[in-house]
Amino acid sequence: MKFDITSELTYEVFSPTTFIFNIQAAKSATQIIIKESICINPVLNFKEFRFNNVDNRFIQLEVRQDTLFTISYHAQVDVESKVIDENTLSQSIPIIELDKQVLPYLFPSRHCQSDKLRKLATKEFGHLPNEYSKALAVNDWIFNNIDYITGTTDSGTSAYDSLIQREGVCKDFAHLGIAFCRALDIPARYLTAYAYNLNPPDFHACFEAYIGRQWIIFDPTKLVALNGLVKIGNGKDATEAAVASFFGHTNCTYMNVQCNATESEFLPFIPSTYKMEALSFL
Repeated sequence: MKFDITSELTYEVFSPTTFIFNIQAAKSATQIIIKESICINPVLNFKEFRFNNVDNRFIQLEVRQDTLFTISYHAQVDVESKVIDENTLSQSIPIIELDKQVLPYLFPSRHCQSDKLRKLATKEFGHLPNEYSKALAVNDWIFNNIDYITGTTDSGTSAYDSLIQREGVCKDFAHLGIAFCRALDIPARYLTAYAYNLNPPDFHACFEAYIGRQWIIFDPTKLVALNGLVKIGNGKDATEAAVASFFGHTNCTYMNVQCNATESEFLPFIPSTYKMEALSFL
């Protein structure tokens, strides 16, 4: 499936500020960038970089005080996806046999305090027969028990906060899903993406659980078709995959995010047995 994706962000800068953006679609064998462009107005020098073993593509730039600038990204992306038979996900993989690149996603992180949720996770989901059924139950529990309300959380809100407050947005739903999975000894990671037919249009966050030696997508918000995602990046939580980070004094005054399918076929809603190979490090 081919998608046209666009993001446009405008910032008013009040002091010398360093920006790090993570808005470019990830490149992989199953997510092909057909064409893309980055435009910064007024023209500012920037550089692109990656961290080791991470698909995320970062843009870094320095901006002077009293500057109003807009960064725009456009790409056409071809995403290959496939549905996984849940019967193939029933076998548990011992932790000692996990790839070393997966192990970091077992541990608590700043926004996903899985150590605080272990007792609740075990009580609610520990009786289920395998990792897939546990992760699916986590996904459904969050959807049924946490209210999706915009403007109720901020960048400092954690999974534990969302559990207590019982409200949040997509990043908070993802953080809680990650924390529950890790509390159940299931590796889980944060995912940012462009999302087809998301209303209102925005960047989207969900989570992946490592089950049956592959990363399986779960979206506790259930707002989008899982085969309508174009991956931007992964991380332990939002601190490693934020679409925009800055060091200085600034304010975002405008944001426009679009993800449109360029082919005419209808995108059905795919259940949580869905895996998109483009979202895997494997």
